[in-house]
Amino acid sequence: MSESVDNKKPLLSHLAELRKRLLLSLAVLVGATIFCFLFAEDIYGFLVVPLARAMGSDDSHRLIYTGLTEAFVTYIKVAFFAGAFLTFPFLAIQLWRFVAPGLYQTERKAFLPFLIATPVLFFLGGAFVYCLVMPAAWHFFLGFENTGESTVLPIQMEARVSEYLDLVMMMIFAFGLCFEMPVLLMILARAGMVSAKGLADKRKIAIVVIFAVAAVLTPPDVMSQLLLAFPMMALYEISVLLVRRAERGRLTA
Repeated sequence: MSESVDNKKPLLSHLAELRKRLLLSLAVLVGATIFCFLFAEDIYGFLVVPLARAMGSDDSHRLIYTGLTEAFVTYIKVAFFAGAFLTFPFLAIQLWRFVAPGLYQTERKAFLPFLIATPVLFFLGGAFVYCLVMPAAWHFFLGFENTGESTVLPIQMEARVSEYLDLVMMMIFAFGLCFEMPVLLMILARAGMVSAKGLADKRKIAIVVIFAVAAVLTPPDVMSQLLLAFPMMALYEISVLLVRRAERGRLTA
């Protein structure tokens, strides 16, 4: 009976620690969201820059909202999106602090680079989609506008603010998560679930999966799909090299 009670104490302490980390992360996220709401209009303007550049200097272009509360709700989404993006490193640190006490010193040193690489790769994915993918995709879609010479009536894009924000958020988070591939594969390699040889042998399957993921996560144009698929393929090859190097390091150790 006493052994059962002793086993429950560590479990309860771990649950209490997890609860503490989750509440702290939630508090920081809420605080960051409130702070970002003060600058929601500026943040939204930053996200609209790629679309504005693709539209050019034509004064007839605009973003609209059709519901009375749509603009307000959109600014709340902007604030939450920016808050989550900015606090991602803090959330990763809280996860690390929860897991680290259960690891050996060597394991902590092994996983510390993953902790650093996770937010860096996520931000790189967001920057990549903002600087390269969105300008190319918006230019492609705006190419279907015309003055009405061949369609009788003009075809002009008038995007809703909420729809544009939802699309941008989805793309940024999708690219950010896809750029985490090296971290995921390295962790799986550390756990013995994958190997460099296995990853290399399954390269063709990985390419098919990568293009399938790119087709789902990007707008329905070939350019956007390729702009996600090619970096993911490069990251896959980098992951194979990193896993192989880690395996050699364990053999020589």
